[in-house]
Amino acid sequence: MIHDDIRNLLSAPPSGDEAPSLGDIEDALTVGYARALALDAERRQLEKRIADVVAHLGKRSGANGEGSESELATLGQRLSAADGDLTSLRALLSTLRTRADATRATL
Repeated sequence: MIHDDIRNLLSAPPSGDEAPSLGDIEDALTVGYARALALDAERRQLEKRIADVVAHLGKRSGANGEGSESELATLGQRLSAADGDLTSLRALLSTLRTRADATRATL
């Protein structure tokens, strides 16, 4: 998982034999930004699906309405998880970007 890869890079020493290369850091940034874009797209899709379900909720009754409520709960949980993942990833990427800048400055 990219979160773990970034944490490993950040926990490595900033210099010396055990320090990650600038290429490794930049690769992780690239993968991390791609994952952030995917999470953002997933959030938008979930928000759209939630809006669709809510718009049709009043038109349904009985078992269908209960199914919609269950779907809303599931969608809400998925949206919350995506929000948390995205927030966490953005924070890690910001820290890794700072690390990349510091590594570039030493070259």
